[in-house]
Amino acid sequence: MANDDNITLVGDVIEKALKCGADAADVVYFQNNSLSVAQRLGKPEAIDRSEAKDLGLRVFIGARNASISTTDLKGSTLDQVIERVISMAKESPEDKYAGIAPNDLIAKEFQNIETFDPTEPSPSELTERAGLAEEAALAVNGINNSEGAEASWSQTTVALGISNGFMGSYKKSSHSVSAVVLAGEGQNMERDYDYSSCCFAEDLEDPSVVGKTAGERAVKKLNPKRPASADIPVIYSPRVSSSLIGHLANALNGNSIARGTSFLKDSLEQQIFSPGIRIIDDPHRPRGLRSKPFDAEGLNTCKTWIVEDGRINSWFLDLATARQLDATSTGHAARSTAGNPSPAPSNLYMKAGTTTPDMLMSDIKTGLYVTELMGMSVNMVTGDYSRGAGGFWIENGVCTHPVSDVTVAGNLKDMFKNLEPGNDLEFKRGTDAPTIRVDGMTVAGPGN
Repeated sequence: MANDDNITLVGDVIEKALKCGADAADVVYFQNNSLSVAQRLGKPEAIDRSEAKDLGLRVFIGARNASISTTDLKGSTLDQVIERVISMAKESPEDKYAGIAPNDLIAKEFQNIETFDPTEPSPSELTERAGLAEEAALAVNGINNSEGAEASWSQTTVALGISNGFMGSYKKSSHSVSAVVLAGEGQNMERDYDYSSCCFAEDLEDPSVVGKTAGERAVKKLNPKRPASADIPVIYSPRVSSSLIGHLANALNGNSIARGTSFLKDSLEQQIFSPGIRIIDDPHRPRGLRSKPFDAEGLNTCKTWIVEDGRINSWFLDLATARQLDATSTGHAARSTAGNPSPAPSNLYMKAGTTTPDMLMSDIKTGLYVTELMGMSVNMVTGDYSRGAGGFWIENGVCTHPVSDVTVAGNLKDMFKNLEPGNDLEFKRGTDAPTIRVDGMTVAGPGN
């Protein structure tokens, strides 16, 4: 539980809103402190500190509701904010699906998840991390320029209060380091990066390793070729494979399902992956980047098997989308201080398979190993998928040379059906997947 003053604040705002005419109300409050340093070619470029407070109030009058946010928490300002949002709600259209949870559904007890590192790094510590990352990147043979390195830290307090009796708060922290460098000269230049992000400083990857990886990646991309078009297997490296899980999450979002705008709207309990494929959302993972003890509507969060043995087992639902679908919220509500909650995953990941990345590639006579994706031409209504890509050409089971300016295309339904995961899952992003092989993709290029 975070500072009791935060609970007092949201409780007072709810009480005032009810006295001013609201039938129900909820308040979300964020307090964020952050520090970041950036340098380029060994020289400091920026040091920024931010301390921000933001409060969002949503009120209900009958079937009408309205939301408002403010960063000014003075009592007189909050009184004016409450008056405004009450007036807004009286004029808003009715929404029969919006509303707070019944008292019997709210979380009465919730886990104290390990997400907060109380250690605050000094500017000199962050400067050292950025310096080590850039120095290691520039030391890689073939690297001749840098776009800079950055190290950052933040801590956030989240407090939520609802007129149904729910009150809760928690803290989370973040440490990160990154480097971006360039290799080659003239028209033959390539850019690449690496980063590490985690809740606790002790889990942060060695900045020198981050920098070295960024440099090595840029050098490996030099002198790319542009292959002719072909229908071939595609291997997605862990760096980009999580995007496929992200597309799945979008397709299973309750908003899309309720509107009928998802290509998976009729897929609940249907087999869309190969048997054995498992995709899990775990908001309680210790030190998870998106872990949280309760959702944005005061409901309990829990580990959810989104895909079990290749079958769709659950949507991502909040209260409103659950009501539209005559279902029950899955505890996936998320929100900012503005607007209504909406469904979103937490720590979403595909379970690792049993095959090594090398074995996934070993029988491929001609294929593509993707390390970079660009553009976002994905039609969530039809599942049609087309993205710019770069990576390495596969011949006889091994990567032979870099390729760039190609397009990988297919349909997500077919891709999910023909997908095989590797055994190299690491939790690094919030949405994570191991190396993934997808057969039957179309790779389009201008030819040699």
